[in-house]
Amino acid sequence: MAGLRMAVVWCPDWPAVSWGVPLDEPVAVMAANRVVATTPAARAVGVARGQRRREAQGRCPELSLIARDVDREARLFEPVAAALDAITPRVEVTGPGLVGFPARGPARFFGGEQAMAAAVHGQVEPVLARRGHVRVAIADGVFAARLAARAAASVGQSTQIIEPGGSSSFLADLPIAVLEMPELTDVLSRLGLCTLGLFAEIPGADVVGRFGRDGQQAHRLAQGEDDHPPDLRRPAPDLAVTWAFEPPAERVDRCAFAARSLAEELHADLLAQGLACTRVCIEAETETGEQQMRLWRHQGTLSAAALADRARWQLDGWLNQGGGGRPSSGIVRVTLIPDEVVPASGRQLTLWGARGSRSEDVTRVVARLQSILGPDAVAVPEYRGGLSPSEQLRMVPAAAVDLDEERPASVPQWVDEPWPGRIPAPSPMLVQPDPQPIEILDISGVVVAVSGRGELSAAPHQLRGAASGTIVQWAGPWPAEQRWWDPLTARRRARLQVVLDDGSAHLLAIEHQQWSIEATYH
Repeated sequence: MAGLRMAVVWCPDWPAVSWGVPLDEPVAVMAANRVVATTPAARAVGVARGQRRREAQGRCPELSLIARDVDREARLFEPVAAALDAITPRVEVTGPGLVGFPARGPARFFGGEQAMAAAVHGQVEPVLARRGHVRVAIADGVFAARLAARAAASVGQSTQIIEPGGSSSFLADLPIAVLEMPELTDVLSRLGLCTLGLFAEIPGADVVGRFGRDGQQAHRLAQGEDDHPPDLRRPAPDLAVTWAFEPPAERVDRCAFAARSLAEELHADLLAQGLACTRVCIEAETETGEQQMRLWRHQGTLSAAALADRARWQLDGWLNQGGGGRPSSGIVRVTLIPDEVVPASGRQLTLWGARGSRSEDVTRVVARLQSILGPDAVAVPEYRGGLSPSEQLRMVPAAAVDLDEERPASVPQWVDEPWPGRIPAPSPMLVQPDPQPIEILDISGVVVAVSGRGELSAAPHQLRGAASGTIVQWAGPWPAEQRWWDPLTARRRARLQVVLDDGSAHLLAIEHQQWSIEATYH
């Protein structure tokens, strides 16, 4: 039986479009050292989403890189979402660049789904002003419609309509990984269930008995059904929370503070009743009576931090909206309404008996720290390419990293790839933030140097300076010449591993004829 018809509007290049970059130039938007969006010119030379920075630059040396700014994307996307208000009042935003709405009513009004899709293009494309592409997809349920939009983008089509009752057939041949549930899909792949169609054929009772609620949700999606179909009724304000501004707020920082407080209050109220929110309605009213309402949907349940982010994005987008959409006075009232709620699953035992997961615990702690210290005050380590230990790890704001993304338990694959000049394993225990000057002497007391061919002038014997002692073992040197084509940023260094008579081990580096301690092993 056909499910609820849903339309999805997707701007696949939105992270790049929001920066206003020309689409005929090779540009990639990066987050967590991976490509999250590209311009058509970058895709034409082999740059694709999911690639690491060095792989993308290897495909296109002249590629320009831009760090992703989700706040900017959300703020500038509000005019696009507002343009769809002419189609339907029930527009729900999944994230910057992706919106959806129930298609049944608008399709009847415009005389069919194809005509409605054309009307959507007519509303959105003038707002984008030829700065990006728009994909419109219609299917039974949000999940199938989103994948249909991706399929349209992959073949260069502007519209993809899956006939009523055809979502299960459309999904059958897609890989199981599109469910975006890494732990579950990894197990399913090892069981031989590599496509949604194979997984959908398993009896639902067996799936629930083996994989629990997550398995049930994934099974419904694989069958072409949504786990929680959208509710077309006006949201009931029973659990709504409201913040009144006195005087009216015209600055985003005041709105952000209110959004965080409202989000924590709403999340606590929902948990007290054993509920979790999957879609939230954000309402705002100005001093002169102007009102705005926008729905934000999330694939899972919205945490307090996620609720706060979406409220902040919406208010920021409204206050900074151009083209006459900006309110004429300050905001006097903000209300968060849990438009769609589900029973809170709690911290259930996983398939192997562990309670929750470490990634969930880390995400919860980081979200709490961000709510106290600010979104950019919490940093996490990120692997990057490089020759020295100080270059291979970089601290980045946790807000710029998807903490729920599946990551390898050990070092990433690129660490094992050949890097001329890279120091072999093991990695040092302590990396010095500032290199400590030292001297390396040979047995005659003469300072040891490294020639242009990467050879030591004599065997190292004594270390003197920030760390002192007799060198009992050493390895190297490993010369490295970086960015030799750019005189302003070129670097020429050599590294040496030494073990002293007191048992300590250090990584030493020489640059411009000066030795220093770069890292310590133990």
